[in-house]
Parts: sequence; structure tokens; C-alpha cells
Amino acid sequence: MTVSQRILVMGVSGSGKSHVGCLLAERLGFDFIDGDDYHAPTSIAKMARGIPLDDEDRRGWLETLAERFADYRHRGAGVVIGCSALKRHYRDILRDGDPDLLILYLSGSRACLLQRLMARESHFFKGEAMLDSQFADLEPPGPDEAVELDIAESPEALVETFIKRLTVP
Repeated sequence: MTVSQRILVMGVSGSGKSHVGCLLAERLGFDFIDGDDYHAPTSIAKMARGIPLDDEDRRGWLETLAERFADYRHRGAGVVIGCSALKRHYRDILRDGDPDLLILYLSGSRACLLQRLMARESHFFKGEAMLDSQFADLEPPGPDEAVELDIAESPEALVETFIKRLTVP
């Protein structure tokens, strides 16, 4: 892995993108950006009401995150961004910011993810229907696009495994 790599940590809500992304960024000495911080207020309100976002809702958000990746690439700096990036064309928008983007896909069972979501107290994403809508939209990346790891492992183990998978020749 190079000193100035840009990494996307993706998955449905509840997969641990923020927690794993923070740990990964800390381990690598990179900045961490939580993609949720870049949602438009109207999108946050929509999700809080249990209404799934559509492609149009997500477009500006994804373009903003792509600009963040491009900025870090231009500066030669490393960054980890946590973002659901559910569909291939969403990831393509993000790759517009950095064609060399590395992707960690955090996958898990619906039951595990629902349990995690229901335990959250302060997140704007709520409800079983919202999770089901994310699974319906999810186009899992293949091995040619991402490193997929199962969230049954601890966040620390996920970070270690991801780093090892990237550094194996």
C-alpha cells in the first residue's frame, strides 16, 4: 500500500463503516471522513422519516465525496471515507475522484445488521424497511472491485485482514 492511498469503506447501514473506517485510518495515519456528514439536510430528514433515498437524492452527495477523494489524490495524501456506495454506478462516481480507489466492502447477514441498527440510539437511519431497501439496492462488488470481509469478525481483525490482503504481492 502506498503512503497516499485513498480507501472507500462501504456496506449497508449497520455494517460498521464508520468504526472500521476510523480504525483503518488511525492504523494507516490517514484522515477519516464519515460520508454521512455530507448528506444534505433534506436527505437526513427523509431518512429520519423512514423514507429511503433514491438515486437523485444520492447524486450530489456522491459527487461531493468524489471531490474529497480527488482533493486527497491531488495533494498526495491518504484518506479513508465511509460511504454506503450500494450500487456499482455510485462507486463509479466515487472513482471519478480517484480511479485508483481501494474498496473495503463490509458484508453481513440481515439479522446481524438489523440487530446493530436497532441498538443505535442517535443515528438518523431507522427501521427494518430502510435496511430492506438498502439490501434491495445493493449491488455487491466482486473481487475485481473490492476486498469483501464479513462483519462477524471484530473491527480490529477486519482492519488487520484488509491491510494484509492489500500488502500481499
